[in-house]
Amino acid sequence: MRIVLVGASGFFGRYLLNALVADGHHCVALTRAAGRHGNLELMPAVELVQADVYDSDVLAALFKGADAVVSMAGILNESGGGGKGFHKVHCDLVEAIIRACGKAGVSRVLHVSALNAGKGKSHYLQSKGEAEKLLQGAKGLDVTIFQPSVIFGKGDDFFNRFALMLQFAPLMPLACPKAQLQPVYAGDVASVMTASLDDPMTHGKSYELGGPQVYTLKELVQWTAEQMGLKRRVVGLPAPLSATMAVLMGVVPTKPFSWDNYQSLQTPNTTKKNGFAYFGIHPRAIETLVPDYLSGSVHQRRLHDLRARPRR
Repeated sequence: MRIVLVGASGFFGRYLLNALVADGHHCVALTRAAGRHGNLELMPAVELVQADVYDSDVLAALFKGADAVVSMAGILNESGGGGKGFHKVHCDLVEAIIRACGKAGVSRVLHVSALNAGKGKSHYLQSKGEAEKLLQGAKGLDVTIFQPSVIFGKGDDFFNRFALMLQFAPLMPLACPKAQLQPVYAGDVASVMTASLDDPMTHGKSYELGGPQVYTLKELVQWTAEQMGLKRRVVGLPAPLSATMAVLMGVVPTKPFSWDNYQSLQTPNTTKKNGFAYFGIHPRAIETLVPDYLSGSVHQRRLHDLRARPRR
């Protein structure tokens, strides 16, 4: 198939592109800044195209002749506030994709959403839910929606981010320590998506995707420290202090933790109706994969320690 992907330049996009190429598909990855993602062009059967993805006419021209479109653009934080940034990326872009599909005559659409889309009070989850409704209400589209929990894998922004912080924090205050998560491997999500492409039974369906086990956020951070061979004390903050941390860190330019993140974590990021069952896939556990790519951090730290020792 010829598949056009919107939003595939991120961490998970690389996993999906690899899976699609392995199945023999030709992929066209659209991005607004091709210069930042030149490494995608090194992948076989992947064409990187710079385009204004919010312009439905531009998208329609690029969708022409495609067998399927993948909608997977998403952000965890917005540059401003009030939900406008989330709405632009999660909703306005989906509206442009829907219009473009109609103009180009493309009917097959795969969409990456999020577990608990439409629930809770966060702009992130609310805008994800609104995007799902737009796709479900679109005429002439055969849509399959995927709702993963937090996605992990080499290059992820979850375990790797905590690993980096743990290297420099002997004591880590942690907001929302009891928040429940069900980490899911990027490769497993990609496998489900590729399997659904030519399966008409998945049309109009939504699939919740979670890993084999539920953890609290504190358990995951403490486990990360253990895998890195670090003795760290992770101190869970009560709700009032967690909220205060969200407000304070939300004004930092990089927004390592925001009020919207805090709101999202109030809703358990777990599922009891795992969509992997339909595809006959047994999701892999963090214990079998994460230590391998965190080991680089351990080796790097040991090398740093050796270099820092005084010479005799």
